[in-house]
Amino acid sequence: MSNPQVLCLGEVLFDCLADQPGRALESVTSWTPYPGGAPANVACALVKLGTSAGFIGCVGDDTPGKQLTELLQQTTVNTQGIQTAEAPTRQVYVTRTVEGDRTFAGFGTYDTAAFADTQLQADHLPVDLFASADYLILGTLELAYPQSAAAVRQSIHLAQQHQVQILIDVNWRPVFWTNPDEARQIILQLLPCANYLKLAEEEALWLWNTTDPKAIVKMLPTVQGIIITAGAKGCAYSFQDIGGACPGFTVEVQDTTGAGDAFVAGFIHQLLTQGHPADVQAAQAMMTYASAVGALTTTQAGAIAAQPTAHEVATFLQAQP
Repeated sequence: MSNPQVLCLGEVLFDCLADQPGRALESVTSWTPYPGGAPANVACALVKLGTSAGFIGCVGDDTPGKQLTELLQQTTVNTQGIQTAEAPTRQVYVTRTVEGDRTFAGFGTYDTAAFADTQLQADHLPVDLFASADYLILGTLELAYPQSAAAVRQSIHLAQQHQVQILIDVNWRPVFWTNPDEARQIILQLLPCANYLKLAEEEALWLWNTTDPKAIVKMLPTVQGIIITAGAKGCAYSFQDIGGACPGFTVEVQDTTGAGDAFVAGFIHQLLTQGHPADVQAAQAMMTYASAVGALTTTQAGAIAAQPTAHEVATFLQAQP
C-alpha cells in the first residue's frame, strides 16, 4: 500500500446509537453500535471520495479494536499507524432526537480516561508516513489525556518538520474531559499550529464569543483558512482576504453523526484536487462540495456507513436547481 496523502490522528471507536430516538438516556432500552470517531470518520470519507488516507490511533487488544481495525483496512485506509494497548476500545453512547440530532451521553461504566485511545504513544508514530503526506487532520479530544496529548504535539512537530499542512477540527465534547474547565485554554494554545481550522458555531462562541470567521482570522493571523459550520444552515468561511457564506442542503435527515467529519473530508479532498481557493468563486465551490458530502452523510445511520462516493456527490450536486 502506498503512503497516504492525508493522515488522520486521534480516536476510532463505536458510537452506540439509541434505537429509540426522542428518549432521554435513562429511557433508552437498546443501542446499535456503529464505527466512528472523528479522525477515523474523516479517513474513511476521504478514501470513498478518492483521496488516500491513513489513520493513526490506539485501540484495545480486544474484539472491538480488531473489528475497527479490520473495517479501516477493508475501506483501504492505511492502518500502519494503529497502536494497541491493554485497555478497552472506546465505546460512546449517543442519544438522538426525532429529527436526528445527537447528544453524547457518556461511556457506560467506564471513566473517560480508561480507554485505549488515551494511550497513544508519541515515540511510536509512523515517521515515514509524515515524510510523504500532504495533510494532517487533528481533533482536540486526545488533548484531554497526558499520553495522547503528547502524541498530538509530536504529530504537529513531525508535520511541521516535513512541510505537512495541518487542519484542526475543534470537535469539542465535554464528556471526554476529566476537567472541562481546563479544555478551553489547552485547545486555544494548539490552534495557531493549524493551517486550516474548522469549528461549529457553538465552538466559535465558546472560544471567542463570535461566529464571524473574519474576526477569528485576525486573532489567528497564521491560519490560512477558517470555516464555521452551522448544520443545515450551512457555513461561513474566511481564507485570509476571501470570505463568504454557503447555504446548506435540504435532505431527509436520519442521523447527523459524522456529518462534520464528512464535511472536513470533502474540504480536504477539494484542497488536494483544486488547491487553496484563489477567489470567492473557487471558495464557494469548495464549500458547496464539502456541504454536499456532509449532507449526504446525514441521510443514513452511522458515520462511516453513510458516507458518499465522489460519484454520489457529483450526482447530488448535478441534481440541484
